[in-house]
Amino acid sequence: MNWTQIADNYWVSPQIDEQQVVEAAKQGYNVIVCNRPDGESDDQIPSHTIATAAKENGLEFIYLPMQGPNFTPDYVQQIQTLNTENKKVLAYCRSGNRSSILFNAAIG
Repeated sequence: MNWTQIADNYWVSPQIDEQQVVEAAKQGYNVIVCNRPDGESDDQIPSHTIATAAKENGLEFIYLPMQGPNFTPDYVQQIQTLNTENKKVLAYCRSGNRSSILFNAAIG
């Protein structure tokens, strides 16, 4: 897995697939956050596919798509809530960068 831990309960990753969702469930994650807009590239796994795999494996799925480093105050609030609830989170986008940017905004 190419997951990078950036806080006690927060990891970021490039695009994940269904098998990685299964692995995340086995490792005790509670939430998958998708920061990648659907249709960003032709070979991208659609968010609904990851959402279905998350649900099938008992994980919450949150879709917060970001265009570049742009995010809304609502996105920040949702990440702050996850942090307050101390949920174990795996957030992904194309490279993991947007997920890191959003997390840093939430703790900043």
